[in-house]
Amino acid sequence: MILPRMSRPAKVLFSAVIFAVAALVTACGTEKVSVPQAQTALHEGAVLFNQRCGGCHTLSYAGTHGSAQNVRTAQFNNGPNFDVRCERPVARVLYAIQNGGFSGVIMPQNVVVGQQAIDVAEFVATYAGHKQPKIPGVVQCSQVPVGTVAEALAPTTTTTTTTTTGSPGSLTGTTKSKVPATAKAKASHK
Repeated sequence: MILPRMSRPAKVLFSAVIFAVAALVTACGTEKVSVPQAQTALHEGAVLFNQRCGGCHTLSYAGTHGSAQNVRTAQFNNGPNFDVRCERPVARVLYAIQNGGFSGVIMPQNVVVGQQAIDVAEFVATYAGHKQPKIPGVVQCSQVPVGTVAEALAPTTTTTTTTTTGSPGSLTGTTKSKVPATAKAKASHK
């Protein structure tokens, strides 16, 4: 409320301050999910990420800013910034959701489950790493395949060849074993 006894410059200054405060207040928290609704599963994953993961993780496509901006001021619960961190393939993300991240210390296990977990995993694998810095010798996230959940969940068959030497008539054999793709993903990221 502008008082009638205020001088004109004071009224102008007061009005400008009120306008600035109103603009700031309306701008707070207006960043929204920017994944098109036409991509139903990815959009649903972004909304769930915003609701369940945004307090600790940053991913601009979900409108979240939970990661610390400065390592020195980071809190215990600040998670990785997925704008700069590549998280692919989708099997790796699904593993992290089911097991409380990779350390299992802070992130709760199964923060989302079932189809919701799959939607969040596909969203993160698709949109993470889009602001990854270009470092010589490091593969850019856009060059790493996203993969599919079907590949992550389906058991695969691996063929190995065993050869023994030193005895008359060397033995050569082929062994087939079933190895789940998630186990392969874990082994390849060690």
